[in-house]
Amino acid sequence: MDKESQKYRLVCTLTFGDVYGQIIVWLIVIFLTLASALGLWSSTRQLYALAMVGLVLVLSLPFLLFAFVTTLLNHIEFTPLEATETTSSSSRRIVKGGQKTAEATS
Repeated sequence: MDKESQKYRLVCTLTFGDVYGQIIVWLIVIFLTLASALGLWSSTRQLYALAMVGLVLVLSLPFLLFAFVTTLLNHIEFTPLEATETTSSSSRRIVKGGQKTAEATS
């Protein structure tokens, strides 16, 4: 138990370009749904139009969320820190005058 636990660095390499296509697809789905709802909108088919909007959005949302979450998880990397990196990062925390810098801890 006197062995130190391994420390890891979490790096997210996700960029806007990685999810740009997914955002475009989601916008296309929304606009096509609203356009077809307006096509169905009349005094007798208002319920059908609202039901179709709800159905398309409810059915497409899980697939789009799944695509986004898997893209996000594929761009997260855990790299083990070496002993020299952990000691140098702990020594960097103390600044002149005894002040400590603000760092996020995991």
